[in-house]
Amino acid sequence: MSQRPAPLHLVLGDEELLVERAVGEIAAQARAATNEPDSMPVDRMRAGDASTAELAELLSPSLFAEDRVIVLESAAEAGKDAVSVIQDAAASPPEGVVLVILHSGGGRAKALAPALQKLGAVVHNCAKLAKAGERVEFVRNEFRAANVRVSPDVVQALIEAVGSDLRELAAASSQLAADTGGKVDVAAVRQYYSGRAEVTGFDVADLAVSGDRPAAMEALRWATDRGVPAVLLADALADSVHTIARVGSAGRGDPFKLAGDLGMPPWKVKKAQGQVRGWTPATIGEALQVVAALNADVKGQAADTNYALEHALARILDLRESA
Repeated sequence: MSQRPAPLHLVLGDEELLVERAVGEIAAQARAATNEPDSMPVDRMRAGDASTAELAELLSPSLFAEDRVIVLESAAEAGKDAVSVIQDAAASPPEGVVLVILHSGGGRAKALAPALQKLGAVVHNCAKLAKAGERVEFVRNEFRAANVRVSPDVVQALIEAVGSDLRELAAASSQLAADTGGKVDVAAVRQYYSGRAEVTGFDVADLAVSGDRPAAMEALRWATDRGVPAVLLADALADSVHTIARVGSAGRGDPFKLAGDLGMPPWKVKKAQGQVRGWTPATIGEALQVVAALNADVKGQAADTNYALEHALARILDLRESA
């Protein structure tokens, strides 16, 4: 039998795929540590909707102390009395029970999350992956889990083709790993997903920071028409601007040496060295402000995200031409 999991777990965040995986892994570990894995129950209840009586009954010690996993969902929305019941159970989980509490990190019961951590809960971080770099690392880890090594170009091509949804990225990574026998290259990504997003966010961003106004504006319209998410387009533009800012401040030098200092692949440094020649520190500084404002716009502040994207792109091109 495997080692029994800790009795208390806090699944913190609201990225559904990561939450499901965390709960599944805890349950699998608990089953592997019992003599009767097929009969071990996994009881789930929405803490935000349940009454204190229902919670108290679910969390009360069993007469026979049988092994079970209890999953309390939406704990961030639990009321004051329900939170008290949960904390009491978390302080001393019933014998045989593995208690898993799902908490978004906010909500009216926001204080419950740090309280559970103080009680020694094992924390599983499942926050949404909002940054482009986080999605890159996610895809890289999906391939690693499948024992497949891929280049940065493959990871970027897959994100550009599929989008930012983690379920779709995970499924695409798994399919490519299986169907290519582990030999995943950019050509394979394009073969499988060529129709998904023919114009990508990084195409638009490269054209923008290079100063090609007609091509950049046309590429943006194609991307939005093909359904490339606004957040992905904004992330790509921000990534390109931040990259030329970092490479520009590092000065001229060997791309391979700078790559280690900047934590970037050499090909990306070399490309940025060519792009940064049309920029000044002042225009880069203004461009950084533009992409920061765009990030807020596409995440809810703008009434029309397509207009926000076009306006930000035009401003980036204006800055590039004024340098």
